[in-house]
Amino acid sequence: MTGAFSGPGRANQGPPKVPTPPTGWPIGSYDTYQEARSAVQHLATSEFPVEDVTIVGVDLMLVERVIGRLSWPKVLGTGALSGAWFGLFVGLLLGLFSQQQTSFAPILVGLVAGVVFGMVFAAVGFATTRRGGGKQIASATQLVAGRYDVLTQPRNAERGRDLLAKFAMGPSGRAG
Repeated sequence: MTGAFSGPGRANQGPPKVPTPPTGWPIGSYDTYQEARSAVQHLATSEFPVEDVTIVGVDLMLVERVIGRLSWPKVLGTGALSGAWFGLFVGLLLGLFSQQQTSFAPILVGLVAGVVFGMVFAAVGFATTRRGGGKQIASATQLVAGRYDVLTQPRNAERGRDLLAKFAMGPSGRAG
């Protein structure tokens, strides 16, 4: 399956170097990405040339879901955790190149320094945004589409529509 920026004759060439509108004829439209992906999986199992298929998200929306409030304990805890991971990584690297055999000192120093620096950077960032009336909530952002169209090249469009129509009918041959 090619990406959203595929063009005609792009099979096995990778995505184009610059953003390019998708080409092809629509053979199906779905409410969710999972439904569109299932349809393409059906095409693949039906020996359809999926290298000519593109899934295109239409009517894009940026959705920010609020998870909760940011507080000093949450900010400092998250900073300490992310700093600990980075510090552990640096400590392990220092331990690998240390002259002392089987010493945990570089790992411990890296871990402690990572926690301290992680908390300091998180605190500075949070204090700066709070003072400016900025973000005091924790949220997750997603780019979602209102619908997902499945496109294919014109030479395969009729067969693709037929296969997806049968797929929509389900195993019993009835819609639903």
